[in-house]
Amino acid sequence: MKTNLFLRLFLHLFLIALLAHAGLTSAADSPRPRVGLVLGGGGARGAAHIGVLEVLEQLRVPVDCVAGTSMGALVAGAFAAGLTPAQMRAELAKADWDDLFRDDPAFYEQSYRRKTADKRFLPASETGVGADGVKYQTGIISGQKIKLFFNQLVHSDLGERMIETLPLPLSIIATDIVKGERVVMRSGSLTSAMRASMSVPGLMSPVAVDGRKLVDGGLVDNVPIEEVRARCQADVVIAVNVGSPLLTAEEISGLVSVSAQMVNLLTEQNVTRSLARLTAGDIYLKPDLKGITAADFQRTGETADRGALAARAAADRLRALAVDEASYTAWSQGLQIARRDAPRIDQIEIAGLKLVNPAAVERHLEVRPGDRMDPAAVNSQLLRAYGDGYYEQVDYALTRSLRGRNILRISPLEKSWGPDYLRYGINLDTNFSANSSYGLRVAYHKTWLNSLGGEFIGQAEIGSQPGITLDYYQPIDAAQRYFAESSVKIGSRLSGIYLDDQRLADYKITEKTFRLGVGRNLGLLGQVRAGWKETWYSAERDTGLPIFPELSLRHGGWTAALDMDQTDRLYFPTSGWSTHLHYFASRSDSYSTLDAGATGHARIADWVLSSRLSYQGSPQGQRPFHDIGNLGGMLNMTAFSPGQLKGDDIRYGHLRAERIVGRLPLGLRGDLRLGAAIETAKVGRPTTETRLRGWITSGAIYIGGETPLGPIYLGYGYSNAGSSGGYANLYLFLGTP
Repeated sequence: MKTNLFLRLFLHLFLIALLAHAGLTSAADSPRPRVGLVLGGGGARGAAHIGVLEVLEQLRVPVDCVAGTSMGALVAGAFAAGLTPAQMRAELAKADWDDLFRDDPAFYEQSYRRKTADKRFLPASETGVGADGVKYQTGIISGQKIKLFFNQLVHSDLGERMIETLPLPLSIIATDIVKGERVVMRSGSLTSAMRASMSVPGLMSPVAVDGRKLVDGGLVDNVPIEEVRARCQADVVIAVNVGSPLLTAEEISGLVSVSAQMVNLLTEQNVTRSLARLTAGDIYLKPDLKGITAADFQRTGETADRGALAARAAADRLRALAVDEASYTAWSQGLQIARRDAPRIDQIEIAGLKLVNPAAVERHLEVRPGDRMDPAAVNSQLLRAYGDGYYEQVDYALTRSLRGRNILRISPLEKSWGPDYLRYGINLDTNFSANSSYGLRVAYHKTWLNSLGGEFIGQAEIGSQPGITLDYYQPIDAAQRYFAESSVKIGSRLSGIYLDDQRLADYKITEKTFRLGVGRNLGLLGQVRAGWKETWYSAERDTGLPIFPELSLRHGGWTAALDMDQTDRLYFPTSGWSTHLHYFASRSDSYSTLDAGATGHARIADWVLSSRLSYQGSPQGQRPFHDIGNLGGMLNMTAFSPGQLKGDDIRYGHLRAERIVGRLPLGLRGDLRLGAAIETAKVGRPTTETRLRGWITSGAIYIGGETPLGPIYLGYGYSNAGSSGGYANLYLFLGTP
């Protein structure tokens, strides 16, 4: 009896132990919940995602898939490509975001031909024109530097990164701007997908992917929660929302703010729908980003810290998704890209060109087969090619052929609105008295007329200096080192005669000029040219006293010119130098002219120091009135009106200091500066203001900056020269010089 009781008790305890062991084994072997990470869009506010990733790393929370939109796509793409949060924080902190949102390389790295065109016409005014009508640029910027930055960020220099081959399942959201559809990219080029998802309409050009034009995914799905459920059947979603709040009524004051508000409205609507799909088991993070805007890319470190703070506030819930250290280390190491030596390039290809001669790209490439891949050097060389002005984008991909050869494929994308353009320029120059001038300039610019890159520009100007110019430029070799050029110009202008700050007369100078010459491009330094110039002049009194006789003359002679420009910006340089030397020798009138000058710029903190020297004179004989040198106008003896100082032997110099007091928003150019200048000049053999002898001094104060219509100056100049109480002028200048 006791034996049976003992046996039953033993069997009962054995059964309990067996069931307990089975339960423990089941709990130990049960799979952890699949975690999907969602990183929303929000411009610069998206740097908060890095802080969230740092906390997930500290808590040892692995994820099974990640989806991102806009700036969230950048962070998600970098994460899936193997960058650690610390590496991302460092790379985004050292990036020059102001520069990344300027497509062009520094001004000194652009071709001289491009520089001269941009000085005559507004850089943003280029409008395509052709048989199929008028075409416009698709964004304020094309994203050239941003795309190259993405390439370097995810180590595309080690080989093209494809989404489908990444160790972590990744989805990037974009919008088909033509159909208004949501596009999910789970395969294809990683950097192209990242770039497409960040293409804010109007600011950045759309990206063509598989026949679609893609823009910012935030328009349709800014927090793609359902995508991670579909991508990896996520049991738990960690959703991070960094979207920008709607602007207040006071903040909506212009076209840019209205456009931003429209995007915010569309974004907030789809975010509300997405958040409604979160369940009680999901984790929602919304960092406190008050005071940080979508354009505050310079504050990435602070923004990341705020993201980390939001994640730590949810640490208890996140910790429930953690794994042991060994498991997390294995998962984390699986994401890392294998570190290896830079690959050696076996072959270089230039692909996709239709009109542009590949030699025009090759001339900028210093990398050669056999070299190891250097992403910084390749980026610099591609930017120089982009600086020629023929392309929407110049990109690269490093691929491996079936034979195991590393192929560096350069892909210049010619402008979709080219190759023929309308260009515009406008200027207004006034001293708020009788001395005012204005001009409206329009040109028809045809490029790549032949395989060597022939160009034609037909320009017309109305206003104070009306005229027509026809210019044909023909490179002689494929690399465009040598060229021939011819031009015809017909125009007129008024030339004032002054005495003691009184305008005594105006003469109308009409010129018809024909030029023919040859030259050589000195790399990106500038040009040297020589040729023949024939000019027909006529001068007739327009108003005032008959001080000079009316006449008609013809001059012909040899010309030579050297122009170099190594400044860093088209307007308001912060560093660099420029110089010019123009010589003309009349064939029959026994005179020659020499115009020479040099400028220099240097930056110290928020100060820019500049200097300029110039000379206008006659090495032989004496310049006739219609071809006389002159000074006057803003930062050209500011106290005097344009052309008020005329003579045959003019020396001029100035020193100026400018304080940078503001900067324009991303996508625009330049600084806002407050400046002061000290100027001096000596006019030999003067034909106006003949009582001013010796060195004349002038001072100027001004405020200036860049606008979509070109540079603007508002300044005041004063000189105590003469005996009539001095000279003074208040100036406003706007537009292309």
